[in-house]
Amino acid sequence: MQFIVGLTGGIGSGKTVASDWFAQQGIVIVDADVVAHQVVAAGQPLLAQIQQHFGAWVINQAGELDRRALREHIFNDPSAKQQLEAITHPAIRAEILKQLQAAQSPYVILVSPLLFETGQHQLTQRNVLIDATTELQRQRASQRDQQSHAQIEKIIATQMPRQHKQQHADDIVLNDGDLSHLYQQLATLHQQYLQYAQQATQPPQ
Repeated sequence: MQFIVGLTGGIGSGKTVASDWFAQQGIVIVDADVVAHQVVAAGQPLLAQIQQHFGAWVINQAGELDRRALREHIFNDPSAKQQLEAITHPAIRAEILKQLQAAQSPYVILVSPLLFETGQHQLTQRNVLIDATTELQRQRASQRDQQSHAQIEKIIATQMPRQHKQQHADDIVLNDGDLSHLYQQLATLHQQYLQYAQQATQPPQ
């Protein structure tokens, strides 16, 4: 059985930098955000379902999902967010499972900003939180995404509070320094995960 590690963190915490490092070690990465884009790509049945539910305005001129318009809509209407999730989450979960099972590496990492919120942690054997102070998150997100302060605050508000994530995580990586500090912590975890994966595949005595 494949040993699956969940990797999460709030906006601006450094999830992508961390998952990129694991990928460089030869570990297969299944990214929930990437999967969420794949299942609603142009021509996918799920896109037609979203259009049918919300209206033609959710499709842009290129025949693709108008993410910005939909994001603004669900930010202003919590019930619309629940409706969208009811349509998309089962398909996202099924595709994540498919990709996890097909992964060919000593262990596999499921990267998801909403790992705990969506119950995706139920698919994993171990969970690591890439952690940073809320102030650092705001600073990095504004530099990286050129998003407004209000947009960043809305995203932070929709994610599980930092303290709750810490309680759910098996491993916590504090990303409050330079890259070498981050990589040092990841290297230690990588060795542990290799051991866990090896133990998980050994037949019982």
